[in-house]
Amino acid sequence: MATKMDGKRILVIGSGLSGVGAVRLLHQVGAVPVLLDENEQMTPEKIEQRLAGEDRGCTEILLQKLVTVDLEGGAYSAVVPSPGVPLDTPAFDRIRAAKIPVWSEIELAFRFAKGKLIAITGTNGKTTTTTLVGEIVKAAYGQNATHVVGNIGYSYAEAALKTDADSVTVAEISSFQLEAVEEFHADVSAILNITPDHLNRHHTMENYAACKERVTNGQDAGQVCVLNYDNAYTREFGEKRCPARVLWFSSREELKDGIWLDGEQIVKSVQGEKTALMSVRDMHLVGRCNAENVMAAIGIALSMGIPLHTILTVVREFRAVEHRIEYVATKNGVDYYNDSKATNPDAAIQGIEAMERPTILLGGGYDKGNTYDEWIEAFGGRVKLLVLIGETADKIAACAKAHDFTDIVIAGSGEEALKLCKDSAKPGDAVLLSPACASWDMFPNYEARGRWFKDFVNELSETTE
Repeated sequence: MATKMDGKRILVIGSGLSGVGAVRLLHQVGAVPVLLDENEQMTPEKIEQRLAGEDRGCTEILLQKLVTVDLEGGAYSAVVPSPGVPLDTPAFDRIRAAKIPVWSEIELAFRFAKGKLIAITGTNGKTTTTTLVGEIVKAAYGQNATHVVGNIGYSYAEAALKTDADSVTVAEISSFQLEAVEEFHADVSAILNITPDHLNRHHTMENYAACKERVTNGQDAGQVCVLNYDNAYTREFGEKRCPARVLWFSSREELKDGIWLDGEQIVKSVQGEKTALMSVRDMHLVGRCNAENVMAAIGIALSMGIPLHTILTVVREFRAVEHRIEYVATKNGVDYYNDSKATNPDAAIQGIEAMERPTILLGGGYDKGNTYDEWIEAFGGRVKLLVLIGETADKIAACAKAHDFTDIVIAGSGEEALKLCKDSAKPGDAVLLSPACASWDMFPNYEARGRWFKDFVNELSETTE
């Protein structure tokens, strides 16, 4: 049942996609949204440009620090922070002390959405798996009944009131979005993996994993959570604490019950009875990581009751999402791949493991507090040159040298890095942008970084200078 919001003042923090989506939803349900942005470069005019129609002019805009907002006398009925806003600050201590509920944007959206919900989280693979599951659901339920939302570029709040009893919403959910959920729960959830990431926000792996586990919030044994048997965190969660019925997938272990990789065959086992589903050679996706994404997607779709034939038909036709081990072009005998979405070392490991040629690797970027030892160790003779950019360049270079990898160049600029990659590549090589870091030191987001790389590649002539 939808939460009654008529006339209630709701403080929305952040004017990005989720913040704007929350404002729009709140207007439509009769609430009074107040939109706060702490960015000193922001102006009311810039914020109003992000709003549309009736949201402009009737949304109160605050350009001030959250810690200075007046919370007295029931000023706000709830606070909806954007995912990028940390909740362990003095400002949120004040909010909690004032007993004001804090709802993430997905919590707000869930309270007004209808139909069934599939919620997918994990450190890596979320976008590919969510996009693939979305295509499978469209094939089964129809385009109009399917809503693909969340951390994938279209906010859940934006879609919530467009859903009905026949809708299926497929949501990519981040750990940030799961920090403040109450009623939110999925019909089918999935945790693809949990590896170190965002420790500058969550501080410890235990905190980070606990946030991911909240994707099962409200689930019971009558619902399903799809989990990675090979990952230590998800395996321990599935064996000890998961409230839902677990459907395992594995790329390394034979499962008595679950979906697993037997050589090049994706296999489903039920009480030890094996059924071969398809060969990974029949997919357009490359790498073990994508085999895992496909197995998770199959498990999610089967848990929704979608016919196997429909699932496998979509899988065979599906191509990689932009910025995730995305083939760009072959120029002068060199294959170029854009893996800009590899914003942490574990994702970058998956990118390098998908390479079958000697590879020039372009990495580095914003420091999220990660370590790079396992990434360097995964090079395994594939990387012939590591070209580094961004604020982590020296940190990664020192780590690589500690692991006896010395074929390293630190570029003074992005343009210099791209030229180094081009000039160092020989016919038969690959050039892979797989940064293992966020983009925020040099680019507004990983999409902009990926487009920068692709623009460079597409403008290369076919004659090596």
